[in-house]
Amino acid sequence: MTTLSQLSKDLIGVLLLMLFGYCFFFVDINTNDLAIPVSLLNVNSIFLSIVLEAIPFILLGVFASALIQVFVSEEFIQRLIPKNPYIALLPAVLVSALLPVCECAIIPVIRQLLKKGMPLHIGIVILVGAPILNPVVFAATFYAFQSNTSIVYSRMGLAAVACLLIGLSVYVFFKNSNQLRHVHVHEHVHEKVNVGNKLKQTLYHASDEFFDMGKYLLFGALVASLFQTFLDRQLLTNLASNDYMSSAVMMGFAYVLSLCSEADAFVASSFSHTFSPTALLAFLLYGPMMDFKNTIMLLSFFKKRFACSLILIITGIVYLIVMTYGIVSR
Repeated sequence: MTTLSQLSKDLIGVLLLMLFGYCFFFVDINTNDLAIPVSLLNVNSIFLSIVLEAIPFILLGVFASALIQVFVSEEFIQRLIPKNPYIALLPAVLVSALLPVCECAIIPVIRQLLKKGMPLHIGIVILVGAPILNPVVFAATFYAFQSNTSIVYSRMGLAAVACLLIGLSVYVFFKNSNQLRHVHVHEHVHEKVNVGNKLKQTLYHASDEFFDMGKYLLFGALVASLFQTFLDRQLLTNLASNDYMSSAVMMGFAYVLSLCSEADAFVASSFSHTFSPTALLAFLLYGPMMDFKNTIMLLSFFKKRFACSLILIITGIVYLIVMTYGIVSR
């Protein structure tokens, strides 16, 4: 069972990080004694927006993870997955399209599924696919690009292809090896196993997951907010004339911004008069699959070598796909 001292330590750590964001709201910036630079206020605003945007999805993810932990058996997972590792990639993409979760919520779900016996490459397909292919993101992208719906359908089609290639690459290089780091998990033991106790266990596991995920989210959000504040965006527009460079720049921009996948299409549409459709697609594909806050979480829950390799695989495949699309669509 979660000890009171451990829970207190986690809670204090989260509250201290949250204090960074909230403290500026309790001072009067018009006084001469406390003149806070506008840049720091901007960091604070961006930090809070990222955290408040992500927390509902984190909660969704940790409760889904806890339900899997308590109610889903390893045998059930094994029965659902096709025996052929290549054929299994296709239903994984379909499952990705049915999960209405963003990149923040999907990590605890996938970690729990991998612990239950899901093959590594199948879990990675869902990890990178669900934040893009789900119906909520499709609707948001369609609304943001009503005047250019080819971006919408290209995003979904290219994302599906990228997921298959990423999953295939993970299978080739890592097979079904265990790449999860050992993370201390509090065990919740009960004498009687009934629905009431299982619901209690679900709450306990969800709280453990929330504190584990929350501290990494907050740190990632803090660094992302610093990047967003001090990054010179004029530099981006100066590189917009070259398709090869602009796509790489927009991927880097998506990584730094760490936007939720339900909102990134609206940011991308604001660059539609500056960047080519290829560069916009690079932004829309890469951000939900890999950003700064996700990197922190991946390094925390997966082995470092695997996490770094996965980042390189995702980056290379996304860049090659959007470049190929750019050449073919000319």
